[in-house]
Amino acid sequence: MTYFSDNPRTLYRFGNNEFPVNFQDISAYANVIDQIKDNVSAYQEYTILENTRPDQASYELYGSPNYYWTFFLMNDNIREQGWPLSERELLLQCQRDFPNTTIVTATDLVTDQLTVTGTVRNKILPGVTVTGQSSGVEGIVEHRHLELGQVVIKGTKSFIEGETILLSTDVNVNFVASSVVSEYLSVHHWEDTDGAYVDLIDANGVVDITGGASNTAITQFDRYVRTNNSLKEIKVLKREIVGQISDAIKTAIRS
Repeated sequence: MTYFSDNPRTLYRFGNNEFPVNFQDISAYANVIDQIKDNVSAYQEYTILENTRPDQASYELYGSPNYYWTFFLMNDNIREQGWPLSERELLLQCQRDFPNTTIVTATDLVTDQLTVTGTVRNKILPGVTVTGQSSGVEGIVEHRHLELGQVVIKGTKSFIEGETILLSTDVNVNFVASSVVSEYLSVHHWEDTDGAYVDLIDANGVVDITGGASNTAITQFDRYVRTNNSLKEIKVLKREIVGQISDAIKTAIRS
């Protein structure tokens, strides 16, 4: 069965439609599974394999594709975040979410810079245009992550590692690109050997962009992989009771 097939019908106005339509009430809910989903005698652990759809998992477990909806009622994480993606889908999603270019720099982006012409206020701020001194590439600063020494440039840009990046309107304001990476592969945070977040800023406000010898860089994509993998471990109703629970939910919703 499809999950909403037994829901009562109600008048519902879709979008900007002037007249309501007689439609199934998708807000109807029965808490039958809520009462048993933490009962170890009612469920078993299940790992969602790569490229497995909910209906396929249902067929594997119950011999029918029609109990797929029980997975979402049994597991708050996939109900809220969705079914885990394939490796390719996950990569594409992360690239869509982080489409820019990240420049990592050890240059102090907060303190005013002392130049041959005097003290110049650092103006590497979101919205300004910068130019690579060697590459000649221009880009607009999207945002900064000062705690990581990162300047994120809008779009895909081929700045060169090691070159000086100049503020287009004032070449006296600049920073050196220690590394250049796609944003989705940029560091989100660093972790120590216990998995705790590491603060890279020392007492003098200087950022150690190397992360420290014993710490591990966790990229934006690493975070997506972790979250996606956590969605693969779910609870499922045992085969011998899934039909009974399904019938109880249908009865509760109809009443």
